[in-house]
Amino acid sequence: MPHRTRMKVRFADLDPYDHVNHARYLTYFESARIEALDEIGFGMDAMKADGVQIVLVELTVRYRRAAGLHDELEIETWVEEIGAATSRWRQRATLDGETVAEARIYAAFTDLEGRPRRAPEGFAEAVASFDPPPE
Repeated sequence: MPHRTRMKVRFADLDPYDHVNHARYLTYFESARIEALDEIGFGMDAMKADGVQIVLVELTVRYRRAAGLHDELEIETWVEEIGAATSRWRQRATLDGETVAEARIYAAFTDLEGRPRRAPEGFAEAVASFDPPPE
């Protein structure tokens, strides 16, 4: 089962058309990834203390429908692939079961100076708990 995070749309998230601004989805997706990592013991503070960070290399978002004020979105997060020093993530924002936006993320592990580093020990096993949602 993917990790699930609920987010309520606030007035500040809206564009002039009263839809969630496209850039806000990046914040929603990032918050959900951080929450998922915290839950499996690989939060930003824990990894930083271990001298490692996970950085985004590439992010693609596809928008499917609009969401508006007071809508409650569910963000699903899962890891599609884990390599020695990289990972590919997927995320989906849904509203009442309908897909609003989808993200594909490519991330790399580095040390605190930005040099490539292997994934922390146990990371692959921990993120394996985020299975893809049923189609």
